[in-house]
Amino acid sequence: MRQINVAVIGPGWCGGIRANACADHALVNELHLAEIRPDRLAEVTAETNPTSTTDNWEELIANDSIDAVMISTTPETLHYPMVKAALEAGKHVLVEKPIASTIDEADECIAIAERNNLKFTVGYSQRFREKFAFVHKALNDGTIGEPVTCLVSRNVTRELGNKITGRTKLSPAAMEATHDLDFLLWCLQPRKPIRVYSQQAGKLFRQKSDTPDHQWIMVTMDDGTTITVGAGWILPFGYKNYSQCWIEVIGTEGALTIDDTHKEVQINTTKNGIQYPMSTMPGEPVDHIFAGPMKLETDHFIEAVALDRPVMVKPGEARLVMDVYTAADLSVERGEPVLLPRNDTSAAAAQ
Repeated sequence: MRQINVAVIGPGWCGGIRANACADHALVNELHLAEIRPDRLAEVTAETNPTSTTDNWEELIANDSIDAVMISTTPETLHYPMVKAALEAGKHVLVEKPIASTIDEADECIAIAERNNLKFTVGYSQRFREKFAFVHKALNDGTIGEPVTCLVSRNVTRELGNKITGRTKLSPAAMEATHDLDFLLWCLQPRKPIRVYSQQAGKLFRQKSDTPDHQWIMVTMDDGTTITVGAGWILPFGYKNYSQCWIEVIGTEGALTIDDTHKEVQINTTKNGIQYPMSTMPGEPVDHIFAGPMKLETDHFIEAVALDRPVMVKPGEARLVMDVYTAADLSVERGEPVLLPRNDTSAAAAQ
């Protein structure tokens, strides 16, 4: 067993969770941080006591003592150059979704990781939620028979929607539904998607921009199983970064319903009204524990690197998810279904 040295680029909301998880993990020897906002860097430094800090991420890539890099920076268009540089420098990488901006970029990074025998994974943290793991188990042990149809509906607040759409032009399919597409494609392996149809709706955000409020995606798998995923970001302002999700999986021998709306725990105060703690997608600290999947996912990546274990989310799986949500956006543009696999997956063709 050996300890490793880890860098976190962009310790904001999600990156801050990962930095704190690294600071608490026995297999992490040194923690290094890169953040361009001095106030945020000071906050996370006080929480984690890192070995070094910088406002230049390239300094961490050039540091030969660092074994692994976690990339949590925004905007998401920065992921590709950072991932590529880290992999070329021989460092294991965990990157928040999306894996890159185009399929070509994703393929290039995957090839570098494979060539250099590096761990490379994408932050699809919902696989580490207990309820989601139960769906995976039920589908794979035959409890509900052969899957027939799967539905996931996810909505987050317009407060979070404003944050997301203020920094990127990516669609709800790429930024929200991507988690649920990954989840269902993971559950349904080795089945493959062959057809995608999608529609968007917009009455709120499109008053000021081209951003849709919501997007529905229908996917047909190669065995006839259907997937329907909806994602939106216009829930009324409420608990900060609140996310609610509903899952229905129907099989030939049974059905499974998951209520992931986080309303089983609520607190009502005269100052703030009704709030839903522990309801964000990444999770949040609660006293002496962390309630949510992102710390578990971070621990998993640390242990995969230090103990030479496989990563849960393989980069090829994230690439397939990207192929589906880019097909969904293309379906919206064309107003017709898009077939998979596509031969026109280059950036120019996708445009």
